Amino acid sequence: MGKPRYQRIVLKLSGEALAGDENFGISQKMLTTVAEQIQEIHKLGVQVALEVGGGNIWRGISGSAQGMDRATADYMGMLATVMNALALQDALEKHKTPTRVLSAIEMRQVAEPYIRRRAIRHMEKGRVVIFAAGTGNPFFSTDTTAALRAAEIEAEVILMAKKVDGVYDSDPRKNPKAQKFERLTYFDVLSRGLGVMDSTAASLCMDNNIPLIVFDLTTKGNIYRAVMGEKIGTYVGREINDS
Repeated sequence: MGKPRYQRIVLKLSGEALAGDENFGISQKMLTTVAEQIQEIHKLGVQVALEVGGGNIWRGISGSAQGMDRATADYMGMLATVMNALALQDALEKHKTPTRVLSAIEMRQVAEPYIRRRAIRHMEKGRVVIFAAGTGNPFFSTDTTAALRAAEIEAEVILMAKKVDGVYDSDPRKNPKAQKFERLTYFDVLSRGLGVMDSTAASLCMDNNIPLIVFDLTTKGNIYRAVMGEKIGTYVGREINDS
């Protein structure tokens, strides 16, 4: 067994990925799959932080589109991410992986408040950290939170776990001729509007030189492959050949 390429990572999980084959809610099967994969890399000594979305329960931008106040809708979305974080914590701890949930919105009965130094200390002690409630502010996505937290904790990479096996020039679920990219620059993502993450998040990654690996979460072992530096999914960095 080789040495992991990355020693400290942020794993970004979309809420939709946690729904599994369903359109809503949390799939216990998917939770188990994620927990097993994280346990695998945790045993290698990799320091793991998770940023989880809430789109499987509530999407703030959708609520806003239906006439709800945007800030209120976004706060509801943050609460959805807390639900997902607690579900992930339960699944991980059932796999004997010590875990802490850190929330940007204080709710001491269920999670610790997010403090940068505390998050880093937990990881140094071998605990998986789950970031919940986004940044604690409306108008910011969990993609932006992942980029912000990665910069704060000095993560070496952001692993973007999705339901597709990389970044395409169009939606592969709608266009069978969609072309997959093996490598992209941050500028490609921003200028071509490829939908890897929102522009604020992509800009944060570019400014702080944090690479992204976009890959398929549903293929077992992909998190391990990404951490070990195997070529999977789509790599996004400052230069096409900087990986």
